[in-house]
Amino acid sequence: MKNAKICPKCSSSDILIVDGYAGAYGSGNNIMTGATIFSAVKVDRYICCSCGYTEEWIDTKDMEKLKKSKRAHR
Repeated sequence: MKNAKICPKCSSSDILIVDGYAGAYGSGNNIMTGATIFSAVKVDRYICCSCGYTEEWIDTKDMEKLKKSKRAHR
């Protein structure tokens, strides 16, 4: 949905974007990779308003931060 702007489940183009953010005490659409707000990796959500399907996307510039996090594993 991020790139095509079309829902892969129902083909609707009625897509809502909720931008990731890092709020106080780790609140918001994010993944905390450390103890401070500066370690947060923002997670953007794409939501189909027709069927409710959702996708979460992380900016590629934050991938190294995630890979180095002790909270992430394969």
